[in-house]
Amino acid sequence: MGVRNSIIFICAFTFSALLLTQLYWVALLLSPILLVLLYDLAQSKHTLLNIYPLVGHFRYIFESIRPEIQQYFVESNLSGSPINREFRELVYQRAKKVQDTRPFGTQFDVYESGYEWITHSLSPVHIENKDPRVLFGADCEKPYSASVLNISAMSYGALSKHAIMALNKGAQLGGFAHNTGEGGLSPHHLKYGGDIIWQIGTGYFGCRNEDGNFDAEKFTTKSQFDVVKMIEIKLSQGAKPGHGGILPAAKLTPEIAEIRHVPLGQDVVSPPAHSAFNTPTELLYFVKRLRELSGGKPVGFKLCIGNKREFLSICKAMLETGITPDFITVDGSEGGTGAAPIEFTNSVGMPLNESVVFVNGALIGVGLREKVRVIASAKIFSAFHVARIIALGADTVNSARGMMLALGCIQSRSCNTDKCPTGIATQDPRRYKFLDIESKGERVFNFHKATLVNLTELMGACGLHSQSELNMSHVYRRLDRTNATTYQKLYPVITPGCLLENDTVPEIFLDDWQAALANKW
Repeated sequence: MGVRNSIIFICAFTFSALLLTQLYWVALLLSPILLVLLYDLAQSKHTLLNIYPLVGHFRYIFESIRPEIQQYFVESNLSGSPINREFRELVYQRAKKVQDTRPFGTQFDVYESGYEWITHSLSPVHIENKDPRVLFGADCEKPYSASVLNISAMSYGALSKHAIMALNKGAQLGGFAHNTGEGGLSPHHLKYGGDIIWQIGTGYFGCRNEDGNFDAEKFTTKSQFDVVKMIEIKLSQGAKPGHGGILPAAKLTPEIAEIRHVPLGQDVVSPPAHSAFNTPTELLYFVKRLRELSGGKPVGFKLCIGNKREFLSICKAMLETGITPDFITVDGSEGGTGAAPIEFTNSVGMPLNESVVFVNGALIGVGLREKVRVIASAKIFSAFHVARIIALGADTVNSARGMMLALGCIQSRSCNTDKCPTGIATQDPRRYKFLDIESKGERVFNFHKATLVNLTELMGACGLHSQSELNMSHVYRRLDRTNATTYQKLYPVITPGCLLENDTVPEIFLDDWQAALANKW
């Protein structure tokens, strides 16, 4: 205690002496430093600053810039997370239409466990069509021919108005779809006329009444806009399955509050579950209702797989009611572009590969795969990523972070702070006004086009005429340094209709299938 008092006395004496001398400029220079030193010694909140006054601040300074130091000076092309530099640069280069080839061979360790590759053919073919399409809702009054690659769900609120408009501009230029996310259908989604997939979440934003429940009249009006091509009911999402979406109060503007019909000044947290239905059977009747209210547009639902029994309950409900969704969007647990509790983002939900295999297998098992399209959504950045997940059972893919990178995202991971340095994930006009809608929309279009061109070239190299011919035998995965095998041998082969008879249900489905009930989750 004596040493501390001595230091305080010396500091005070020095400060007084400086003020009394003619060296005013010295006093001016040293005064802030001495004041910080005195504050550090007097405060009790930070032990580190008590023990190491003044110099302890360097620790906090270095900690604040650690992510930037890590990204720009420490990580390798392959070690960055959640998206490594190899794929970030690939998206940037294709978005800007600059050279995207790589010299001197791959940087991946091709003998490391987990490395994957696609099998080429000695009889490659040329594919003329560089814009492959998949038909959704073949039996609907207004079916939709969708691109193989589309923009995944990102809400206005999570993203800025300029980012939303740039994404929609890119979708309009390339003729692909833009998913609104659960934040509602805003004027910014409609400005450029790009195709829209309107997502309806548990908060029913944009089609809710004062109590927060589904409003059929509001839904009918908006769903019949010409640009709205499909409707997606969000049951859960990969970043925070079972939790509901979060829009921090810092990002809630009066305009967003009006679009969503929510109060200002507080976090907007979507309920974990829907109020419009409570069982798998009721979900399917809700699908049917939305299809009718929208004038016959394709309707499906999105989920991250958790309890397999619950998805199989939906399959049983399809069989009992005769109602099938036009599509199912499968979100991997590795997905996510916004705010999420760390336990949920790290440790809840099934990853994409296993999820797509399971959903595809379940639909085959109940004999309904031909009626239901499967959309895969997670980390999609290259044509190989697209091909790999289609080989596992998807019809089309959605990309969120890939499209954000095309807009100029630098992976600062500040999406939940309203301080996005690129103006993408912020509602601060001082930031988003510098995001040029026209040029960024062009980049989104460029990335989409280049990815599909490379996808068709991959298919041609495999001797295939379209991505629909891909299957699990075309992709290999390394198990260890000396062993590799195809996805076909890694994952079970499901016989069409095998879940319809008790004596043909595969063992991997047996317990969950027997426990599944159409009228209960």
